[in-house]
Amino acid sequence: MDYISHNQRAYDDRARRGARHTKRALPVHLANPLPIMDPEAWMPPSLQGLRVLCLAAGGGLQGILAAAAGAEVTVFDLSLMMLEADREAALQYRFALRTVQGTMENLSAFGDAHFDLVWQPVSACYIPSVQPMYAEVARVLKPDGLYIVQHKQPASLQADAHPAAGGGWLLRHPYSGQTALPPAPPSPHREADTIEYLHSWTELLGGLSRAGLVIEDVSEPPQTVEGPWGERCRFLAPYIKIKARKPATSLKEIWLHLT
Repeated sequence: MDYISHNQRAYDDRARRGARHTKRALPVHLANPLPIMDPEAWMPPSLQGLRVLCLAAGGGLQGILAAAAGAEVTVFDLSLMMLEADREAALQYRFALRTVQGTMENLSAFGDAHFDLVWQPVSACYIPSVQPMYAEVARVLKPDGLYIVQHKQPASLQADAHPAAGGGWLLRHPYSGQTALPPAPPSPHREADTIEYLHSWTELLGGLSRAGLVIEDVSEPPQTVEGPWGERCRFLAPYIKIKARKPATSLKEIWLHLT
C-alpha cells in the first residue's frame, strides 16, 4: 500500500474535520510561546532570527509558535490542508512563514546546512524507516544545529489501547520490522485512518548516531489526563522526546586531527 498517498489523504481529511492533532495556536499561546514549544528548556533562550524547520508539523500550531518566538520559520508537511492551516494562521496573526509540501524522508527542497533548529512533533510513525529522515535532517542542519523530535514509544504501539480482562495491557504487535501496523479503532495512541509503523529503539536512538547526530538529552513527556488512558500512561509511557545536535566538527575530522 502507498503509505505516502494514504497518509496525505488521511491528514487532508483530518484537517478538514478539525480532528485531533490539527488544532491551531490560540492568541493566548502567542504571548509566551517558548515554554509551550519547549517545556524541557532545550532550545536557546531566544529564537530571534534563527532558521527553524518545523518538520512534518503542519496544522497551524508548531510553526506559529516558532514564529511568535521570533524565528524565521519553514513548515514542511505532506498534507496540503495542514499547510493551508499554517498559511491561514500566519495571516490571522500577521506572521511571515514559508510552507513546503513533501515527505519527511526527502528534504531536497533545502540546501545543506540551512537550518539552526529542526523541530519535529510525533510524525515519524507514518514512515517505514526513520534512517532516511534522520540523514536528511543531519544534512540540512547547520553545524552545532539542534534537532528536537518526539516519537511514539515502541511498547505503547505494541500494546492494546484497553486493558485485558485480568488487568494489564497485552502486547499484540512484533517489536520491529517495517511492516505497517494493522488497522486500529480510534484511541489516544493511534490515528485510526492512517498507516503507521513501529520503530525499535535501535532505529530511534541508534539511527541518530548513524546519521552523525549526538544525543544530548531524552525526556518522556508526562501525561496528566484522567481515566483509562491516564491509567495506561502510568505503566506505558506513550512518547519519547529526544534532543540531538549536529557536531560543529565531525567525528571523522576530530579523528584525523588526533592522528
